Amino acid sequence: MPFPDNLAGRIQELVLMIPAILIAVTFHEVAHGWTADRLGDPTARLAGRLTLNPLPHIDPIGALMFIIAKFGWAKPVPVNPYNLRHPIRDMMWVAAAGPAANLLLASGSLLLGQLLIPFFQRPDLSFVIQPVFGMLKWTYLLNLYLAAFNLIPIPPLDGSSILKRFLPRNALLQFEKLEPYGFIVLVLFLMSGLAPVVLGPLVSVLGLVVELPARAIGSFR
Repeated sequence: MPFPDNLAGRIQELVLMIPAILIAVTFHEVAHGWTADRLGDPTARLAGRLTLNPLPHIDPIGALMFIIAKFGWAKPVPVNPYNLRHPIRDMMWVAAAGPAANLLLASGSLLLGQLLIPFFQRPDLSFVIQPVFGMLKWTYLLNLYLAAFNLIPIPPLDGSSILKRFLPRNALLQFEKLEPYGFIVLVLFLMSGLAPVVLGPLVSVLGLVVELPARAIGSFR
């Protein structure tokens, strides 16, 4: 979703993006920590990270990347896999919880946006409806991109922990040897220009899934 050409339009879009970014990263990280806590690891809870206050979760560079590229990251919640009852299996659920929360938020914002469409015909409400609709648009878009970005199976992204659950033992051991270099691989991946090539189809597929509830409800209207 490109920014408007004029300065006022750009500022307006940034104002609408900021709450969408805060919502996306906060729920993503809280979902990780809450799932880990339920599966036996209280590390995130003891560190005060199971909070909907966005400040403990914000990474400044990751937030800037959201504005520039529509995908970014937050401060990861601390998780100790050795506290989990089944470390590899449970880490898959902990990892999957973040993107799942983003997809739920994307679906919910799309549905709320659809419900607001009839109110655009009310001139007396347009000054409220238009900015709310704009924020919902960005909430949908950023949550969709955040989920897709984190599903890429490169450490330390969530997709790597999900992938590990399904690797044969020999392949898992080789993959774990590469994990210390994962961040370097991720940076090279982002610099190579491959990110849009990978994210484009993934976002499209996830978008179709996210739109199902809104389409189903819309068919009864």
